[in-house]
Amino acid sequence: MRIGQVIPNFQAESTQGPIDFYDFQGDSWVVLFSHPADFTPVCTTELGRIAVHAPHFEKRGVKLLAHSCDKLKSHQDWVDDIKSYCRDIPGDFPYPIIGDETRELAVQLDMIDEDQKDNPETAMTVRALYIIAPDHKLRLSMHYPTSTGRNVDEILRCIDSLQLATRLPYVATPANWVPGEKVMILPSVKDEDLPKLFPKGVDKVSMPSGENYVRTTTDY
Repeated sequence: MRIGQVIPNFQAESTQGPIDFYDFQGDSWVVLFSHPADFTPVCTTELGRIAVHAPHFEKRGVKLLAHSCDKLKSHQDWVDDIKSYCRDIPGDFPYPIIGDETRELAVQLDMIDEDQKDNPETAMTVRALYIIAPDHKLRLSMHYPTSTGRNVDEILRCIDSLQLATRLPYVATPANWVPGEKVMILPSVKDEDLPKLFPKGVDKVSMPSGENYVRTTTDY
């Protein structure tokens, strides 16, 4: 799956009933994330922490949708384990987990480990995470091996950056940026347009090359 690619619509069964992806998404952003298998320790921590942070995703207008290549009954039993392990999950488990026993959806969405992709009996989903905009386009992807758990704060930081750049398409966020810090102004923005776009001010950084391309602002 490439950045900018339209995520195809699909239908699937989940722990919260049948899902038509486009109907599920509506006008929201979606984080769709896969896991190698149920009843695995790292996945249990991931789903638990994402569930704990569900209000932070909701505040940003983002829906959560998990995927794992196991039966729905297995998913439902696993959810009980996750809730028992992560005791700070508020209320009911906040998002559905797709059942994909045939791995058809995992293959369609490019979530299969390269070393096992041709063996349908053992093929495992990697930790693929897709942030999908309301127009169904893939805006960011993260792929982790089975050995490495995700960082939920980084997922939220990426959503903040993507939503900011969607609202203000002439800025980008620098390394390690978090909301409230300076953002970069794209080189395509002309100097004469800066006062109109950023009335609260712009900082320009002089570079040894003499090129005027590092311009920052907190006016967003």
